[in-house]
Amino acid sequence: MDFKGFTTKLVHADRLLNTPEDGAVHQATTNSVLFEYPKVEDLVDVFQGRQNGHAYSRQSSASINALQNILAEMEGGVGALTFATGMAAITTTLLTLLRQGDHLILSQFLFGNTNSFADTLRGFGIEVSLVDVTDVTQVASAIQDNTKAVYLETIANPVTQVADLQAIGELCEQHQLVYMVDNTMTPAYLFDARAAKASLLVGSLTKYVAGHGHVLGGAVIDTGLYDWQQFNNINPAYKNQPAQLWGITQIKKKGLRDMGGCLTPDSAHLISVGLETLALRMEKCCTNALKLATFLASHDKVDKVYYPGLSDHPQHQLSRALFKHYGGILSIDLKPGLDCFAFLNHLQLVLNATHLGDTRTLAIPVAHTIYYEMGAEQREKMAISDNMIRLSVGIEDIEDIIDDFKQALDAI
Repeated sequence: MDFKGFTTKLVHADRLLNTPEDGAVHQATTNSVLFEYPKVEDLVDVFQGRQNGHAYSRQSSASINALQNILAEMEGGVGALTFATGMAAITTTLLTLLRQGDHLILSQFLFGNTNSFADTLRGFGIEVSLVDVTDVTQVASAIQDNTKAVYLETIANPVTQVADLQAIGELCEQHQLVYMVDNTMTPAYLFDARAAKASLLVGSLTKYVAGHGHVLGGAVIDTGLYDWQQFNNINPAYKNQPAQLWGITQIKKKGLRDMGGCLTPDSAHLISVGLETLALRMEKCCTNALKLATFLASHDKVDKVYYPGLSDHPQHQLSRALFKHYGGILSIDLKPGLDCFAFLNHLQLVLNATHLGDTRTLAIPVAHTIYYEMGAEQREKMAISDNMIRLSVGIEDIEDIIDDFKQALDAI
C-alpha cells in the first residue's frame, strides 16, 4: 500500500523501511562496536565498498542506518548521514567538500556557531563571503571563479530573515554550485527542499526532528539533485560508487570516519521515536507561534515582533509561498527603557533556556547570551538589539502561553 500522509509514513517508517527482527516496530538498538565476519573476504569487501555491511560502529550500525533511511525517505533524498550534533554535521560536511583556495558563499544571518566557523574555514585557506540571502542578486554578485558552494538557513535565528530559497536554488543550478540548505527551522513537513533545488540538507536533529529536548543529533541529506561528476574535489577512491553517491560517500569516509563525530545508537532510537510526532508538534507550535506573535505585536510594551507569519515581515509573501506554516520561533524587542531581564524573570510558564524546537516554550535574551561573543558591531549588522528576546514556542495550550506573557509584561 502506498501511504500518502506524512505522519502515516513516519509512524510506520522504521518497520517498513528497516524490517526489524521478530516483528518489532522499531529497529533494535545495536550497541556492539565491532562486527564479526566468519569469512575474512567478506570483511575485506565491506571495507572496500564491494559489499554492504558494518565494520565498526563509528561508521555505521543497524541502528544508525535505520534512522538515516528514515531521514532520506522523509526528505526524498538518495542518502543521509547522522552525527553527534548539528554542528558536527555542518562542520564535517564543509571540511570534507572544500579545499584550500575554494570560495564559499554564506548567509550573513547565520546562527552564531555556524557564523563563527567561517573564521575557522578562513584559517584553512578557504575564502568566505557573507551576503544578504534575502536578495538573490547579492548572492549572484558574490559568485567567483573558485566558488564551490552556497550555504544558508531557511529562516534565520533570531531575526527570522527568510532566504530567497527558490531563486538561489535556480542560481546554484545555473552555476553548478553545491546548494547547502540548513533546514533545522523548517523540516520536511514545513518545507520541500527538493522543490527549491537544494543539493544538501544539513542541520540539527536536536530541535524539531527529535522535539523533546532529551537528545543531541545532526544530519546531512543528499537530495540527489546535484551532479557530483562536475565537482572536482571528489577523491578518486570514492568514485567506485554511483555518481549520485560520491558526495555523501566522501562526507562519510573523510568526515564521519576520520573526524569521528558519530551519533550513538541510543540517540538514534530517541530521534526516531521523536520523528513520529513531527507533524503534530509542528502544527501545534506553529499555530501557537502565530497567535503569540499577533498578541505581542498589539501590546503597548512591545516595540517590534520578528515573525514571518506577520504581514509586516519583509519576507511574509515569500514565506507564504515557501512554507506550509511560518515556523515556531520569533523574537521581540521591548519598548526602549524596559528591562528585558525583569520581563524574563517574571515569566512563570515559559523557561529561560537556550534551545529551539522543544515541546516547552523557551525564552532567552539574545545579545547577552548566544550572540554575546559576536560583539556589538556584528550584532548591529545582524539587526540584533540589546533588548531582543528570542522565543521558541512550544505545544502548551495557547491560552496559558499568552496569559504568562500578559502577566510578565504587566509586571514591568
